[in-house]
Amino acid sequence: MTQNAEFLTDAPLAGTLVGTDFDGWSDDLRAEFDAHAHDGHVGSRLLSQNERVRVWEIRLAPGDRFHAHRHVLDYFWTAVVAGTSRQHTADGTTREVSYSAGETRHFTFAAGEFLLHDIENAGDDELIFTTVEHLDSANPPLEL
Repeated sequence: MTQNAEFLTDAPLAGTLVGTDFDGWSDDLRAEFDAHAHDGHVGSRLLSQNERVRVWEIRLAPGDRFHAHRHVLDYFWTAVVAGTSRQHTADGTTREVSYSAGETRHFTFAAGEFLLHDIENAGDDELIFTTVEHLDSANPPLEL
């Protein structure tokens, strides 16, 4: 973690808490979080970018994961389809989350705040999300 950076502890994180204190985390998962601690690729495919926003897509087949990544910009995501995920966050928690199609959540970050997490499709159907980052946020965008 860089100086003056704080994990966003009051983020509107969705889901049911199923683990704390890195319970059940493998050594490989911990190493991935270290390796991707400043990875600004918040989706598997960048669909569009202009001077104001970046628009990302995540598509996960059942059992697939998208690696740890760091959010520093204000953003929102929308679940395109209903589904279930498992997410690990840098504070050592694990959550299971259910989504309905069209569900949308907004996140705002003060200077120095971030959210570092991964996402795994824990359901039986493909998960699809659209994420929109606002480039005029309190933090500068991470390099891609």
